[in-house]
Amino acid sequence: MPAPLRRSWSVQQTPLVIACLLLGTFALGEDKGNNKKTVEEIAKSARQSIVVVSISGRDGGQQGLGTGFVVDAGGLIATNLHVIGEARPISVQTADGKNLRVTAIHATDRNRDLAILRVAEKDLPALPLGDADKLAQGEAIVVLGNPHGLKHSVVAGVVSGTRDVEDRKLIQLAVPVEPGNSGGPVLDMLGRVQGVMTMKSAVTDNLGFAVSVNDLRPLLEKPNPVPIERWLTIGTLDAKEWTTLFGSTWQQRGGRLLVSGLGQGFGGRSLCLSNAAVPELPYELAVSVLMEDEAGAAGLVFQADGGDKHYGFYPSNGKLRLSRFEGSDVFSWRVLLEKPVAAYRAGEWNRLKVRIEKDKFLCYVNDELVVESTDSAFTKGQVGLAKFRQTVAQFRRFEVGKEVSAAKTDNNLVDSLTTTIESLPDLKDIRPEQLAKLETEATLSSELLRQRARELDERATELRRLAGDVRAASVCQRLAKIAAPEVKQVDLLRAALLIATLDEEDIEVEAYVRQLDRLASEVKSSLAKEHKDKPISDAAKLAAMNKLLFDELGFHGSRSDYYNAANSYLNRVLDDREGLPITLSLVYLELARRLDVNVVGVGLPGHFVVRHEPAKGDAQLIDVFDGGKALSQEEAGQLVQDNTGEPIQPEHLRTVSERQILLRMLQNLLSVAQQKKDREAMLRYLQAIITLDPVSARERGLRAMLRFESGRKQGAIADLDWFFEHKPEGIDLEQIEKMQQFFRENKPERIVP
Repeated sequence: MPAPLRRSWSVQQTPLVIACLLLGTFALGEDKGNNKKTVEEIAKSARQSIVVVSISGRDGGQQGLGTGFVVDAGGLIATNLHVIGEARPISVQTADGKNLRVTAIHATDRNRDLAILRVAEKDLPALPLGDADKLAQGEAIVVLGNPHGLKHSVVAGVVSGTRDVEDRKLIQLAVPVEPGNSGGPVLDMLGRVQGVMTMKSAVTDNLGFAVSVNDLRPLLEKPNPVPIERWLTIGTLDAKEWTTLFGSTWQQRGGRLLVSGLGQGFGGRSLCLSNAAVPELPYELAVSVLMEDEAGAAGLVFQADGGDKHYGFYPSNGKLRLSRFEGSDVFSWRVLLEKPVAAYRAGEWNRLKVRIEKDKFLCYVNDELVVESTDSAFTKGQVGLAKFRQTVAQFRRFEVGKEVSAAKTDNNLVDSLTTTIESLPDLKDIRPEQLAKLETEATLSSELLRQRARELDERATELRRLAGDVRAASVCQRLAKIAAPEVKQVDLLRAALLIATLDEEDIEVEAYVRQLDRLASEVKSSLAKEHKDKPISDAAKLAAMNKLLFDELGFHGSRSDYYNAANSYLNRVLDDREGLPITLSLVYLELARRLDVNVVGVGLPGHFVVRHEPAKGDAQLIDVFDGGKALSQEEAGQLVQDNTGEPIQPEHLRTVSERQILLRMLQNLLSVAQQKKDREAMLRYLQAIITLDPVSARERGLRAMLRFESGRKQGAIADLDWFFEHKPEGIDLEQIEKMQQFFRENKPERIVP
């Protein structure tokens, strides 16, 4: 189905849509000898190139349906990524009812919501691709698709313009769009593809959006193929640990469980039951849950019989609910309790816990007792997770045991931190050292600060910024322990993941470390089978790495959204298998290290590569961004020339240290934040840079200016004090003194809530 358009559109646009439709009516009837076709002619000629794309649910039945179209006679079919989802069997059927066997996912682009399928059949009728940059406002178009399962439907409309929607530039169309149209081609009146339908407006039926066909071309030119056998394993749950019931899409990423899609049980119910043995009474189970929309419902289940019977404790529409499910319909559902609870934090992670004793069970949210029940309809069974309706939710820290970890710390610590927070002066007067006590309990401090922020208006914004400072300080403290200048052996992988936590707070670092360990184990296993007891050369290890990363898992260099900050977050690179030269090289370096292959980083200007340095023989440059391609020194020189306009220099080929790699990653993030004028992000990255390179005068001066501009007056003055204490070379201290005087005499900008 088309992805929902979350950004609402003004009702005032409706007259524009009607006007565009009227214009389209006249335009479609025109043919001034310029080879334009009628809607009927286009539909007839294109029909044989349109396919129905459907995915199967866990029970084997059809779960979703969309559209695709042939883009290459050799067996390539374009559609939307959201149409095929992940880890689902895919069916492709032509207009004449022939089923095409999908052999691989040839290319994907998550940001553009595009996918290209490879099928086994050849000599397919491909549609010609146009140039969407030449589309004119008001130009007539034809859309083919399968709305609501009505296969091979045709609709005509016009181009309304281009719009930025959810950080994507899309073609806005005055045309009816329904579920099933997703992935269908948008054709001009010459029969050329100009776009790929991707979503409809949430306000009006006659307003849709398409991805430009120009965004499809990079996928054809530089694919990242994943064999269908591998695609079906992406994000799948470990069958030894979990059993899912009643459909929906359950996935696992970096230590979290994610669920989406309507379940097939009563109320859209779907279960994910733990296969672990349940402890003897008494015992507890708990999980942290975050829902995308508070109108949803997701949480814990217990005393489950592996079918329709179980208890459920979960938030629903902002309230906490305890239910008993005795069957598969509304008549077998009992709501035992439903009430609002002050401890529940809407829109945030909430910790649910159930304690099961011999004669009762107790349900908690964030360690506050919600209900104590003596209901005894079910007295034994499995435990696990549930979600209802169209809920999209995430779960983490699922625990079962005699006692599980608490959601909060002791009240004395909370009171102490609260007192500290309430005694803080205004942001402009806070010096960095005054936050030291809060930084020792960064997670709890940030939570209390955010809680206080909800109560105040302008002060709320200040406290959110302080929460960010505290958390960033905590991240940098952890970063310093494994990567500061005094650390002899830098832990590159964990440090890179910590950098990502500056922006993505809830990353479980160790889960991603284990993920890379599993990749290394997979390579070792394949090599052991192939070579048995024979020695394994570096060349064989590198070949096996390349096969796994690029041929089987589809890791690839970012094509259409190169400067997206996610390409610099190592967790996102591992999840999405897409990144920058430096982040992909980091994955390669860490995998090689686990295989005892000596590979080092080489910081070419504008394009990071690696170099294999064997104990014997010649070293070899490798371009990980280009699928692990071997790179000659001449080719490396051409890369430098292309990126800088200057010839390559000997220093460009020097090995860079782990700390230099981390600093380069941070500089990339800083550059992106500067382009977006995101001062808060810039401050986080600068703090990390200064942690790794404390004598960096340029970054410290930049941080001083940003601190002042964002209201952190005393912090800015403290940064300038550093220059007088250390007197770095090349710095005009008189100018620093003038700047400091300016900071003292002027007010920073007013903080806008």
